[in-house]
Amino acid sequence: MRLAADLGLCQGHQECLVEAPELFAFDDDGYQVVVRIAEPSEEQLPAARAAVRYCPAFALTLVEAEPETINRED
Repeated sequence: MRLAADLGLCQGHQECLVEAPELFAFDDDGYQVVVRIAEPSEEQLPAARAAVRYCPAFALTLVEAEPETINRED
């Protein structure tokens, strides 16, 4: 799973810090979210899901990580 933040939607409510302080931070001005850990561990997933669920601006998403592709030159 991969965490992503839409900085255009983030309004600086900081609810994500309440739910998952190990996964998120805010910029020096305190207005824009910073994803500290983009790929949370299994143990961190419940907190990541809660942060996404409770974000009042709907600025956070948690999506399946895309599998790595292998480029082969024949």
